[in-house]
Amino acid sequence: MICLKHIDTPTGMMCIGATDAGICLFDFQYRRSIDSIMKRIETGLNAKFEEAEHPYFALLEAQINEYFKGQRMEFDLPLHFVGTPFQKSVWTGLLQIPYGETRSYKQQSIFLGNEKAIRAVAGANGENGIAIIVPCHRVIGENGSLTGYGGGLQRKKWLLDLERKHTGKAAQAELFG
Repeated sequence: MICLKHIDTPTGMMCIGATDAGICLFDFQYRRSIDSIMKRIETGLNAKFEEAEHPYFALLEAQINEYFKGQRMEFDLPLHFVGTPFQKSVWTGLLQIPYGETRSYKQQSIFLGNEKAIRAVAGANGENGIAIIVPCHRVIGENGSLTGYGGGLQRKKWLLDLERKHTGKAAQAELFG
């Protein structure tokens, strides 16, 4: 069984999924591809999501609330990635993008060791089912544009603005922008 819970956040309702190995899902309830992501996790774990409590939920809720208040810049949660080896490498790479910073899809591809894998990296980002904690919102277009975010571009902008605000980078952007 994969424990499932729904919580309200400043970015809207989100689904949390956990196994004893860690958090396997933290995503927007109304995301267009949420059903396919949940199906991929169920298939990968040979288990079903069921509404139930899990000890990792309280830990996630405390840390995500600190994040939204600007008090947490890194998460300390056990994560249980369910995907292909390539997807897992992309998601692990996303964890290396510092709070308040962004990388282009090309920069992320180079970081992962294959500059030509831009589309594949973008596809794996789109399959990330652990939003915010695995910060795919920090990946942007090479020209600085906000592109591709399962939670919607308005949420991506909101998350990036939140992080810039709490790193002082928003003020710098206004002064030097």
